[in-house]
Amino acid sequence: MIKANKFQIKNLKNVIFLGYSDNFRELKEINKNFGLKTIIISSNDQGKFIKKEKDVFIFNKFNKKFKNFINEKVDTKNSIFISFGSRWIFKKNDINFFKNNLINFHCTRLPYDAGGGGFSWQILRNDRINNQLVHLIEPKIDGGRILMHEKSLFPASCKIPIDFEKYHGDKLLIFYKKFIKKIKNEEALELEKQPNYLGRYNSRLNTKISGWINWNTSSENIFKFINAFDDPYPGARTYYKNKEVILKKVHLHSGESSNHPFMSGLVSRHDKNWLVVSTTDKNMLLIESVFDSRGKDLINIIKPGNRFYTPTKKLDLAFETKISYDSKGFKSIRYKRK
Repeated sequence: MIKANKFQIKNLKNVIFLGYSDNFRELKEINKNFGLKTIIISSNDQGKFIKKEKDVFIFNKFNKKFKNFINEKVDTKNSIFISFGSRWIFKKNDINFFKNNLINFHCTRLPYDAGGGGFSWQILRNDRINNQLVHLIEPKIDGGRILMHEKSLFPASCKIPIDFEKYHGDKLLIFYKKFIKKIKNEEALELEKQPNYLGRYNSRLNTKISGWINWNTSSENIFKFINAFDDPYPGARTYYKNKEVILKKVHLHSGESSNHPFMSGLVSRHDKNWLVVSTTDKNMLLIESVFDSRGKDLINIIKPGNRFYTPTKKLDLAFETKISYDSKGFKSIRYKRK
């Protein structure tokens, strides 16, 4: 419940996770150690990743059936409902149903990073601050008052999204244990309002649409872009000899002669295990992994003097398309030109 701008739950018995997290198994174990029962509610889109877990229930809509299920399973007064990237949009009446015990764990700083695409956007912006944050779910998406947060720096070894995810996941378990201990001990957590004069909403990303390399940008931007769509995602895309190819494992390299903007994308040299590729400025890219859409390794067939390039129509599509995800999965809206 919320009283005098403080969040508190008395006699906590149940934790209901909503959505999906790679860390559900470990989080459930933490709950168990505090004597708490865990239930996981997910959607068709996210539920396919957690089929092996026990006590997982699938709902695609937050409707009467969903609410009846919750009322049958738990008492909302002594339960906490925790969203991990859940696909449902909760309206004011829905939030009231949860007795305001509905919260969300967010993986970046708020209000700077509302929305999705978390670690990829951080890589693109060279943002090295990790943040664990939990906030109330309120009608404004990612705009609810903050219950608790904790910052740290990503280590230098974090380069691609899977590195960021691993580090964040390890920190999450530590942070979650501190948080749930406070709730279990009936601590009243001060609610911190997000300033409305700061903030940024990050749009969702989809590699097949958003991940096309623009060779006309700087070497540093291309370097960050390729990294942003690396593992666990399918990889940044471009063309080579009229065929779509995927690039991963890239390094920024300054040990060569200068370039000219018209050289950008040209394969300058093949050094057996990697390619030396020109950019618009003084730096080169060293690329270790090139493969086609079926996963076939192409690194050995790439020849110096040939070029990586991206058709303008692919870049336009990335800018003209709004990406979103709901309980059934990926959706996109293309804003067509008049």
